[in-house]
Amino acid sequence: MSSQTMKGRVTLVTGASRGIGYQSAIALAKAGSHVIATARTQGGLEDLDDAIQSLGGECTLVPMDLKNLDGIDQLGKVIHDRWGKLDGLLANAGTLGEITLASHTVPKKWDEIISVNLTANYRLIRSLDTLLKASKSGRALFLTSSVANSHPAYWGAYAASKAALEAFVSCYAKEVEITDLKVNLLNPGAMRTAMRAKAMPGENPEEVPNPLLITPLIVDMLSASCKKNDSLVNFRETIYYKK
Repeated sequence: MSSQTMKGRVTLVTGASRGIGYQSAIALAKAGSHVIATARTQGGLEDLDDAIQSLGGECTLVPMDLKNLDGIDQLGKVIHDRWGKLDGLLANAGTLGEITLASHTVPKKWDEIISVNLTANYRLIRSLDTLLKASKSGRALFLTSSVANSHPAYWGAYAASKAALEAFVSCYAKEVEITDLKVNLLNPGAMRTAMRAKAMPGENPEEVPNPLLITPLIVDMLSASCKKNDSLVNFRETIYYKK
């Protein structure tokens, strides 16, 4: 086990069955946090549980689709009844949708992208705010993307969802700045994930960073020692990034 910087903390990770969420959940557990892991994929969550248990860590699995918005409220109640607080939230889950012309975006895909990337995160904030504030050092970290500001062609729906997320999270961070809760955004940049492979099918995955590389930064930003609030951190501009 590594240094127990997260010992005694309870951290919720969304989209925990693969990619950044999977590796971050392992890193958080390795640092001593009890991890509540959510994802749609039961098998991926079970693999995560095996990995965390092999390290001597603790994990609670919650298979759920974040488009089930009422399920987010139910999750909040479960966390309240069992722990009475939540020390950390890693809002990692997201969906790419389709890379297509803005005028060709079909309503079903638009609704899915907005639901997962924006509305689910609003509902997480709504359901977990009191629990995060019940912690002596609550930390919430939301993953975003550079397309929220660069607005590339064909990325309209995804870019819009992330731009709206950044605005909403920044407003929330300003609202809690007089409390012990710290709320921030993190842009991982291109990473070796299934979403990246879908977006850039011709790219050599070996040329983009492994999600393992970003986990020390995520652990630090969810730890009690993190004093940032209302920040948007770009992974490639930190000391953690290595080419």
